[in-house]
Amino acid sequence: MTQKILLDMDPGIDDAAALSIALTDDTFQVMLLTTVAGNVSVDKTTKNALRLVEFFNQEKVVPVAAGASAPLIKKYADAADVHGESGMDGWQFPDIKTDVLPEHAVVAMRNVLMSSPEKITIVATGAFTNIALLIRMYPEVLPKIAQIVLMGGTLGKGNITNVAEFNVFTDPHAAQILFTSGLPIKMIGLNVTLQALLSKENIRKLGEINQTGQMLQALFNHYADDQNGAKPMHDVNTLFYLSQPESFVFEDYHVEVITEGPANGATVANKETDKNVSVAIKVDVEAFNDWFMKKIIAI
Repeated sequence: MTQKILLDMDPGIDDAAALSIALTDDTFQVMLLTTVAGNVSVDKTTKNALRLVEFFNQEKVVPVAAGASAPLIKKYADAADVHGESGMDGWQFPDIKTDVLPEHAVVAMRNVLMSSPEKITIVATGAFTNIALLIRMYPEVLPKIAQIVLMGGTLGKGNITNVAEFNVFTDPHAAQILFTSGLPIKMIGLNVTLQALLSKENIRKLGEINQTGQMLQALFNHYADDQNGAKPMHDVNTLFYLSQPESFVFEDYHVEVITEGPANGATVANKETDKNVSVAIKVDVEAFNDWFMKKIIAI
């Protein structure tokens, strides 16, 4: 059965891998693609989203809307050192021909949700600024959201500080608004995404598959997030979960986000209080690699 999803992203190399699947797999119907400042500035993440929509010939099917250019309160800092100056260094995309929607991403999200006869899943793989604004500005949309499946946070070591994961650290106040919203949340954090590495051998094979594989291989070769030649596909795990939930193990926690001080951006999980987030604690790495490669071969 096709799942209707709304993608909120900051492309980003691992976002590009996720979009390669979301835009081509009949499992998903992407109702809207929104962008936010995160891996790089919002003008760059928006251009990257448009590049990928055009790469997969989906520009007449998937609308793109540009969102927040800065966190709610915290000063913005990008991750160009990981993803390159453009956010997707390594592949020469053609000049963009498609325009973004005229309305802000948050308004576009509200319009799509309110006009849908059924609930929609939001997949969030960047800073959660747009979603926090949506929750605060348009609370009427909450009953229209089936769930939030997000890449962010960690139950262990961080990747931007010792305790903080990048997406949450970029806008911790937005993450705290999301985690306290009462919405059903599936959190897929670093403790899982650093298990789900795309193997060095599979990265080598990508260039032999098709143009999509060549594009992704080129991006991965410029992706500074590296584990002895294997690459963490952080954002792709959200779609893998929606496709194969049986490949994950989750536990329910009460998750709080630290919004100030040296632990800023930390996701503190407690099992003794009211649970607000279902947190992934394990993933089938072999199944992930098999699923990812089959999806790219099928494009």
